Amino acid sequence: MFNFYKEDSIDAVDAKFEAQKIAFAPLSFQAARAIINLGILNEISKNSKKGITISELSQKLNLSLYGVQVLVEMGLGMGVIKIHQDSEEDNLRLKLGKIGFFLIADQMTKVNMDFAQDICYRGAENLEESIRKGKPAGLPHLGPWSTIYEGLSKLTDQEKKSWFGFDHFYSDQAFPDALPIVFEKPKARLFDIGGNTAKWAIACCNYNADVKVSIIDLPGQTAVAQKNAAVAGFADRIDTVACNVLDNKTEFPNGADAIWMSQFLDCFSLEQITQILNKIYKAATPDTDIYVMEPLWDKQRFEAAAYSLQATSLYFTCMANGNSKMYRYNELKNAIELAGFELKEAHHNLGPNSYSLLNFRKK
Repeated sequence: MFNFYKEDSIDAVDAKFEAQKIAFAPLSFQAARAIINLGILNEISKNSKKGITISELSQKLNLSLYGVQVLVEMGLGMGVIKIHQDSEEDNLRLKLGKIGFFLIADQMTKVNMDFAQDICYRGAENLEESIRKGKPAGLPHLGPWSTIYEGLSKLTDQEKKSWFGFDHFYSDQAFPDALPIVFEKPKARLFDIGGNTAKWAIACCNYNADVKVSIIDLPGQTAVAQKNAAVAGFADRIDTVACNVLDNKTEFPNGADAIWMSQFLDCFSLEQITQILNKIYKAATPDTDIYVMEPLWDKQRFEAAAYSLQATSLYFTCMANGNSKMYRYNELKNAIELAGFELKEAHHNLGPNSYSLLNFRKK
């Protein structure tokens, strides 16, 4: 993975072009969204075999010739749109580029774009301030909270759709690989810390007929989790504990065979992670399995995946809490072991998004 960042073989001309892409990134991002939302890419895709002209797009979509022209030209510059081989210089015929295909057909790209637009875009201008002050200076664009987690239940419907769509898209796809690992040995009682909407708890109850799950999370999230558990038919096997894990008065209950944290610890600084694990240490026995599932950016199969995680860290900086990020394997492992735990097993590349599942026990 780190070879991606050691080599610098790009030539000067291409490097300068990449620099221009960064300089105009806010405009190109909004252009891409407009090309999608106005139906331009779908119309080009439907006509890719013979191509379609700008004037034809204008007429079919009832958009001004000027508006279609500026978006198409930017689309060409981004590689989203390509010129059909049968084009004439004065009457360009357009077809869909490979990048354009992923913009309209790839679910991960759609999830990332919606999240960037609805959750991150306005607050991103406050990134530098967030770095200087150590707090999410962009968060006031969404609401008057100290962290985004306090306001998840109060986001607009569109913001909720984009936030939870982003959150669930990645972790949920690793569940089928994680469940057999967690339940390789019998688990009668499992604590899901940061259980959010009860997705993992419900998956556990569907997978294993005997397990009972306690979801530990903020009050807003546990209220949603209770409703979802009841709808899924597991009100008798899923309960909730509402608390703030960072509150000094918070103590975790005893009696768990396993404690599960999925995409949870990245919501905290390394110091806070150790603080949380110190509390877990008091509630765990030497036989309690501690499972931590995270997408670690240095354990990704593809450079694009690592890039997405590095970008997600900036969301934490300017929007979520101002002090956490997507971690590397060793820095997360070390923060957990500082609390008195020892790594027993590490499973990497779970699911299509290369999640890591780390199993700790008390030393």
